[in-house]
Amino acid sequence: MKFKKGDNVKIIAGKDKGRTGKILRVFRDQERILIEGINLFKKHVRPKRQGETGQMVSIAKAVNASNAMIVCSQCKNTSRIGDREENGRKMRYCKKCRGFID
Repeated sequence: MKFKKGDNVKIIAGKDKGRTGKILRVFRDQERILIEGINLFKKHVRPKRQGETGQMVSIAKAVNASNAMIVCSQCKNTSRIGDREENGRKMRYCKKCRGFID
């Protein structure tokens, strides 16, 4: 999986198809990513103290990595990512415009 925390991605499948967001966390062992403002669910929270009222909180859940594509910072399009060595460092690049991502 070639996603990293802080990358901008676009959802290509599912209920949030077409929306973009920033990656908050990557779960490599599960092949899932947590994206800011995407795949939101409502959770009912009980009151913690007497006299307090219960509430509903929106929580973002992780999305399968295959349902997202990275948005290139140079060409502003969704693209697949490749790896190549540049100046002794392994760098990610956009397959469409050949520009480096990091």
